[in-house]
Amino acid sequence: MKIKHLFILLALATVSFIGCNSVTDTSSEAVYGNPPSEGFNLEGSDAKAMAIANEVMEAMGGRQAWDNTRNICWNFFGNRELIWDKWTGDVRIDAGESTYLININNDTGKVFRGGTELDISADSMQVLVNRGKSIWINDSYWLVMPYKLKDSGVTLKYVSEEATEDGRAADKLNLTFEGVGRTPQNMYYVWVDKETKLVSQWAYYPNTSTEKPQFINPWAEYGKYENIMLSGSRGQRGMEDIMVFDELPESVFRSAEKPNLKSANTSE
Repeated sequence: MKIKHLFILLALATVSFIGCNSVTDTSSEAVYGNPPSEGFNLEGSDAKAMAIANEVMEAMGGRQAWDNTRNICWNFFGNRELIWDKWTGDVRIDAGESTYLININNDTGKVFRGGTELDISADSMQVLVNRGKSIWINDSYWLVMPYKLKDSGVTLKYVSEEATEDGRAADKLNLTFEGVGRTPQNMYYVWVDKETKLVSQWAYYPNTSTEKPQFINPWAEYGKYENIMLSGSRGQRGMEDIMVFDELPESVFRSAEKPNLKSANTSE
């Protein structure tokens, strides 16, 4: 379990991810492979882009390590703290006086303000639960997008060789989406470093017809957390307090009381 870096701003809700479940161990990563998620646009994606996506997965620790990673915690640009159980879909979000305890797989949950559970109608609560899920969609994509290159609803294409803004040689990929997330019209370009095979830069477009990106950010300062690699730096902003845990108390996702995970983190 290890700590590292963080960033914020509930910018454009990006693409949704499918909650990942634990997968049975196999004898080797080569056998385990990196199969596309159900719903990935295999016919519309090209072979070179998918091969690079597989290289990214391997550089990040491998698909088996990713699937076997359970709890990921991070501070999103100093604005809110998230804890995500990938296996169950439970998510905790602490944002100021508000605490969301939701499940992104079945869209259920509770919301607290100042430690007190909100006593509101079921419809009003569902609106808040959906808001919490939108936060998770956005904030988690900023952290773990490289693991989602062959995710459900994604079309992945190779664009060209193109250096990043800091001059490093890279392969440029294009990601578009269909039928997933809050804003499937979004589009990204992703640069994969030719030497490290890690994502080194991305550019965001609100839709496929937009001519200029709304932002271009580097992906820097990768660190190893248990068996996976994560990057917290997005240039001038950063995500911090990144931690990975095999197990966490059930109270983390059930109680309004904020857990002190830093004290539970035994190594850096």
